[in-house]
Amino acid sequence: MFESTGDKREAMSKVDTAWLRMERPTNLMMITGVLMFAGPLDHADIKQLLGERFLAYRRFRQKAVNTPSGAYWEVDADFNLDWHVRVAALPGAADKIELENFVGELASTPLDHSKPLWQFHVVENYRGGSVLVARIHHCYADGLALVQVMLSLTDTAPDPEQRAELTKTWLKRDGANVWQRMLEPAQAGLGKALKVGNKVYGKMTEMINDPSVAADVAREGGEITRELANALLLSDDPPTLLKGPLGVVKRVAWADPLPLEEVKTLGKALGCTVNDVLLACASGALRGYLLDEGGEVDGLTIRATVPVNLRPLEHAKKLGNHFGLVFLELPVGEANPLRRLERVAACMRELKRSRQAIITLGLLGALGMGPQALQAPALELFSRKATMVATNVPGPQQPLYMTGVEATELMFWVPQSGSIGVGLSILSYNGSVHFGLIGDAKRVRDPDAVTRRFAEEFEKLMLIALMEDWEEEIVAADADATLKRYMK
Repeated sequence: MFESTGDKREAMSKVDTAWLRMERPTNLMMITGVLMFAGPLDHADIKQLLGERFLAYRRFRQKAVNTPSGAYWEVDADFNLDWHVRVAALPGAADKIELENFVGELASTPLDHSKPLWQFHVVENYRGGSVLVARIHHCYADGLALVQVMLSLTDTAPDPEQRAELTKTWLKRDGANVWQRMLEPAQAGLGKALKVGNKVYGKMTEMINDPSVAADVAREGGEITRELANALLLSDDPPTLLKGPLGVVKRVAWADPLPLEEVKTLGKALGCTVNDVLLACASGALRGYLLDEGGEVDGLTIRATVPVNLRPLEHAKKLGNHFGLVFLELPVGEANPLRRLERVAACMRELKRSRQAIITLGLLGALGMGPQALQAPALELFSRKATMVATNVPGPQQPLYMTGVEATELMFWVPQSGSIGVGLSILSYNGSVHFGLIGDAKRVRDPDAVTRRFAEEFEKLMLIALMEDWEEEIVAADADATLKRYMK
């Protein structure tokens, strides 16, 4: 264990250490954010803003140092803001495809571990405006905390005198994130789960090498340890075009935004949540892509690991990683869109009763505490159980401004770990829902072929809702007949 030496060195938490050590050439542990703006951004203004607000977080002046016995934070004595804030220009038509390619290149390029692990790129020429692309290593904080950090760089009005504090206009309720609300019943067991995680890394080696040990724990242990064993005993995800050997090139794409109010209305009509609707649409988009690529989908269900916030939103400014993971089933083999939605909603209801997220937080702490040699097999064990990472973050429902320029679209992706090669991102902002995908180029040849199907899947569900009688329960059989009639 490293002790703090003045202000220059301090021990890294065990969970943050685990994320630092997960870095692989095939999966860089960066959270990548894209903020699009209606007008031009001035590089000097952005640099000043970052110096005042981003560097107000002391951690971002520190670099992460990893050693066999542990990891620590150390102040970068040669810190230079110019290295961390770059200017870029898109080639050719400087439109969406050029921006997607540029972001993909950045997502494929490692950060320099001799410096603090973050960088901003100001793209000066995009559709009459500008783009700010952020790359921040996961060891600094989880995705939710870093979204909070990014939002702290924005204002609620272009005029400084009219700006309101964002936390007062967005964070209406402590823990307003949909996943946070979902986990409230399970949080009573958080302390116990963390204690289990901190003691389990020795036993984990046995579980990884011999699954029967996990089965014994599941039979004999209490509720928390049974959840741990059940997580380890999950079957591997089936082989598909989306799962297999990875390369070192990432590709990204995003869809045109959907109106959030329409998604809410559809959810109410079909008796499910906004989250259910969006994830069902993502499942349908993946199904269509696999079919067009010649993949087998009949009866296929794949899993996504979903990060779950385990702290109040306003505490995210403290940085660090404080989240767990749950395994969400995506029924891509289901042809009927409504039945697909029903299955996603049923899985979500089951997760509400689960302590899965709390258990995985304890496991991440255990991995950070244990020897580095244990982490690779443990990481591979868990990454075999899922095909992708999926995030869904409800953002501010009002326009935001940076240096007086309005942000029009927001998108971000958390990194994939181990052998997982696909990431889905859903983020709502200012009345719209933004859907994006990041994928290993070996696993997703054309990410736009997935993202452009997102709106199509939503339209199918909307057609079902509009054509059926709202006074009666809308059932999957009726939905199937409706689609056959109107979508020939």
